[in-house]
Formats: sequence, structure tokens, C-alpha cells
Amino acid sequence: MPKESNPLTPAEVAEILKISKYTVYEMVKRDELPAYRVGKKIRIDRQDLQDYINKGKGNEPAPNEHLATTPVSLMESPLLAVETTNRAPGLIICGQDLSLDILGRHLEHHPTGVRAYRQNLGSFAGLLALYQDRADLVAIHLWDSDSDSYNIPYVRRLLPGIPAIVIHLGYRMQGFYVARGNPKNIQKWEDLIRPDIRFVNREAGSGTRVLIDEQFRVLGINHQLVTGYENLEFSSLAVASAVSRRIVDVGVGSEKASMQVRDVDFIPLRRERYELVIKKEDINRPPFQLVLEVLTSPAFKAELEGLGDYDLSETGKIVAEV
Repeated sequence: MPKESNPLTPAEVAEILKISKYTVYEMVKRDELPAYRVGKKIRIDRQDLQDYINKGKGNEPAPNEHLATTPVSLMESPLLAVETTNRAPGLIICGQDLSLDILGRHLEHHPTGVRAYRQNLGSFAGLLALYQDRADLVAIHLWDSDSDSYNIPYVRRLLPGIPAIVIHLGYRMQGFYVARGNPKNIQKWEDLIRPDIRFVNREAGSGTRVLIDEQFRVLGINHQLVTGYENLEFSSLAVASAVSRRIVDVGVGSEKASMQVRDVDFIPLRRERYELVIKKEDINRPPFQLVLEVLTSPAFKAELEGLGDYDLSETGKIVAEV
């Protein structure tokens, strides 16, 4: 039950902490800041906010390193409760890749620029936000094992009755993160059921989690035999960090994150299509035409190429109308 009758909205918390409202939603999602729902809206008790501030001042010990073990429902994700009434002009871009931050910056700095708001949502949650008109542009990487294809089968299923356009952003490599030198010689999916291997998973609905579960299904791997299957992290970077700190032996994520963390080696497994989804009705609106312009611009591509791990040979190409 709520502890106070005058709780704070995420916007009010953002104003107090001098951060963006979307950072507040991310803090709630990571369980850094306690919150609860009133209908579809998120509220934070004043005492819980004060406790959070006190922790930051060192008045309480920081929590021990841990991995989340509570299953997270897509429908219960606090980020899916973003209040969209009186939404500010601009594009809400959902996804977790660094390329989306770069895209947002290029959109804002363009002479006819548009404000870009970022939401750190996984693929399923992003498509749901688009379906519910709470997002404008969604990045996904969802592998369908039946057709051995990416994204289009999921767009058909998760946006029923909504014509959509899929735009290619880039190819990325997904693979295992292991400790430097791969001391446990982890090479294939079947190695994850070895009793000496500690695994860390991703949250349900993320593209990486879909890849993991689809591979287990295809290979007949019983996830109950995988030590740590129930342990969750919420980004590739967090998974790589857990491997680097030797909390676990292996996780799955994009190659880019492994380049950002010390003492982590990357074992490539699958080349994936990372793509953007918009509603077809929006394609001719100026902000979305600007998105297409930026995606095919030399400046945007040059910046991504400088980061490595992106194949941009089809970037900006409309690959499907679903």
C-alpha cells in the first residue's frame, strides 16, 4: 500500500533530481527507486525518494552487487506506463543500442531538426509501445527460428491491423561474453548446461532473450539445466560487466558492448539485423522523412563506422512494408 497520500509523479522527481523524466523511469525499472502504480501511472513516495538521495550522499551503504532474479513482465514494466498526455513535440525512439543515441543527436542538430526522446526498451516492449501509440520509432532485433529471419514475423504478430514499415539500421554480431582467454572454453550453446558454468540471462522481451530461448528450443536445451537462467540483466553492457567482474562465466550480447568492458572476450554466434519500425501512416510526415535522410547521410554513417561492429551496407533501406 502507498505510504503517503501526496506521492510524487516521475516529472516531479525529475525536477527535484535535475534529471530527465525518462531517467526516472529507467531508475524505477532497475529497482533503484521504489515506485507503484495508480492505474496506468507511476507514483513515488517522498520518503523513498529521500532514502534514495541519502544513499547517494553516503548515509547508507550501497547495495551489494547482485543480479535480478525476479521475472519481469512486459506489461508490468514501469516504462510501459509512460504518461503521454500533453506529450511534447518530437520523436520517441525506443531501443537500447548506442546507434540510436547517435541518431537522436543527428536529428536534433539538423537545420530542420526535431527533438528526440530516448526510451531504453527491449524489442517486444518497444513494439508494444508503438502499438499503443506511446512511441514513434522502435528498434528491434528479433530472430524467428521457423523462418530463420529477423523482425518481420514479429512485426506482423505484434502490430495487428497496423501497417508498418521496417527500415534497416545495421548488421551486428551477437555472441558469448566470456572472461579474457576463455578459461572455461565456452564455444557453443550446449556448453551452457555444463554444471561448472554460471550464466546470466536477459529480460523477457529483449531481442537477445528471444535469441537465447529460440536457440534453446531449436537445439532441445532444457533451460532448467542452465545455472543462472533465472538471473537477469537489462542491457548487453550490464551482462558484459557481470562477466568482467566474474559474477558469472558467460552471457549473450552484442559485440559492441564487449569492446567497452575490460577483460571480456567475444565469441561470435550470429549476425543479426538491427532495424527500425514505424507506422506506415507516418512515413511521409516531415520528422520521419528527416529520419530517412539522416540514416543515409555520410555524417551519420561515418560516425557509426568509427565505432566499429556495424555493417552499414543497407542502412536506411526500407526492407519491408508489413
